[in-house]
Amino acid sequence: MIPFFVLFAVATIAPIVYAGYMSLYTEKSSGLGFGGTERSFTGLGNFAEALGDPAFQRSFGHIAVYCLIYIPVMIGAALALALLVDSALARAKRFFQIAYYMPHAVPGLVASMVWLYLYTPGISPIVDVIENLGLGWNFFGQDEALYSIINVSAWQWIGYNMIIFYAGLQAIPRETLEAATVDGAGAMRTALQVKIPMIRSTVVLTLLFTCVGAIQLFDAPKLVQLRATELGVDWSPTMYIYNVAFDGHDYGLAAAASLLLALIAGVLSFVVTKIGNRWKES
Repeated sequence: MIPFFVLFAVATIAPIVYAGYMSLYTEKSSGLGFGGTERSFTGLGNFAEALGDPAFQRSFGHIAVYCLIYIPVMIGAALALALLVDSALARAKRFFQIAYYMPHAVPGLVASMVWLYLYTPGISPIVDVIENLGLGWNFFGQDEALYSIINVSAWQWIGYNMIIFYAGLQAIPRETLEAATVDGAGAMRTALQVKIPMIRSTVVLTLLFTCVGAIQLFDAPKLVQLRATELGVDWSPTMYIYNVAFDGHDYGLAAAASLLLALIAGVLSFVVTKIGNRWKES
């Protein structure tokens, strides 16, 4: 286990410690910018500045709205597909497992670029079909851009979570399903009252990973923002951190915001786990 802990310390612990060190300092320019920069100790000043920044606060509001729509759609669709593939009437199960999983095999940045092309008028066959039907939909509009981001994420993650749910369904004893059939339960009732309750732990685990991943959302909104400028460069917390660090060159504030994001993700994980455990016990 020593190689693992060495790699973990170098790739995870050391960056966190360094971020903590950077968050305690700020760089100030002197001589109208011609006198170089001077690093000064600010204590918790960067944390207070990040928490008090309206842009940082709004970014979490955007992610909250995103999660309210994305999580039910993604979890519901993945669970429905897993139940369909697991059903007795399904054929070519291995083919559909691979087909549904393929979008996840595409790197997130590449997937976002593909959908950016499919959203762009003049070159997108999807936009052409919508226009030929006489419908109007601007994928980069102020209200529509959120759904464009959700679509990219759902397209990439539904198949992945479907595989996890399907694996959980395979662990259900066949005797239990046969007993439900003997008792007169149909396919829908078996799915809702037998299969789903028996994979509650899998659903909770998937929900936990989804929440943690959602709060770190970056690539899809970053690329969509190139066309949907109304989103702003700090639409999500990670975009805010990126903008502060590499456009504003305030690495102390960016480090503080990163640690706050990690803390919020940890609290969110704890809350989701507690709620999930109560659901499993009910």
